[in-house]
Amino acid sequence: MEDDCTYRCHVSTTLDIIGGKWKSLVLWHLSYKTLRFSQLQRRLFKVTQKMLTQQLRELERDGLIDRKVYAEVPPRVEYSLTELGQSVVPILQMMYQWGKDYRRDNKEADKENRFEQKA
Repeated sequence: MEDDCTYRCHVSTTLDIIGGKWKSLVLWHLSYKTLRFSQLQRRLFKVTQKMLTQQLRELERDGLIDRKVYAEVPPRVEYSLTELGQSVVPILQMMYQWGKDYRRDNKEADKENRFEQKA
């Protein structure tokens, strides 16, 4: 029996947790190693500080990342994937491969279209 939930489809649940422009990318970069805020921001060069902070808080709230604050001056904060966050990595790897295949296939289709237009 389904829980009393607003979701009609489990894909909606997944997209709510990891969807959007930045969350999946944050998880992707954290799948390789623990990173500090500034390191993440450099990897996501178009993200604003406010947006990255918001996305990190949501991922932490949802249990996908861990935020560790070190008692140093200046303070050091590191982000890493939790066990739940690690469970998303195979999905991200499939998304990576799909995107790579899509771009390859569309480059070939673009070349064919340009060739046909010249003929």
